[in-house]
Amino acid sequence: MAYASAQKRGIYITVAIVATFIAAVVGMFIHGLSRPVVLTADQLKTNGAYLFDNPRSFKEFSLTDYNNEPFTPESLKDKWSLIFFGFTYCPDICPTTMALLNQFYAEQQNGDFGKDLQIIMVTVDPARDTPEKLLNYVQFFNQDFIGLTGEFLTLHRFATGLNIPFSKVPGGGENYQVQHSGNVAIINPNGHYVGFLRAPLELSKLNLSYESIRLTY
Repeated sequence: MAYASAQKRGIYITVAIVATFIAAVVGMFIHGLSRPVVLTADQLKTNGAYLFDNPRSFKEFSLTDYNNEPFTPESLKDKWSLIFFGFTYCPDICPTTMALLNQFYAEQQNGDFGKDLQIIMVTVDPARDTPEKLLNYVQFFNQDFIGLTGEFLTLHRFATGLNIPFSKVPGGGENYQVQHSGNVAIINPNGHYVGFLRAPLELSKLNLSYESIRLTY
């Protein structure tokens, strides 16, 4: 009886050890699957994300946010900023991009990289996009998003510095359109332009690229 009891205890101990080992292996496997993957430069490009070899600093500028407050290079410090250029009368790419950026922002708030992220829309149509109009437009998509306007030449220089071309389409009267790139500029917490996300954006690729970029800094 004593031998049988000892044998049973040995079996229980062995089973417990094996079960603990299997649980540890499974836990490590699941953790590995859930851990964000750091993409290579080529993989990022395949995902539509392009990073520069050397970050680029801004020349001095002063724009105006939708609360009529100044927005300067200092406003880009201590946060990761994604900057999109558009306008409130835009019929397609702007609302589509803003809606996708809202989804992206919401998902990032549930992860490790959302607390220091800001999404900024800069108007390419300052004649019609007053701060008040920008406020209503941008916050329709997300209350945390920022809208910027300013003098045309200041906006144009700012956009040129971020490789975002735009131009007014001739004709159209008061209902004119503005051609502009759908790319999104990436600014790091030092306030440096480090790369861009190529349009058209896809949510899954955007999430993966952003998380990978954050893990490399």
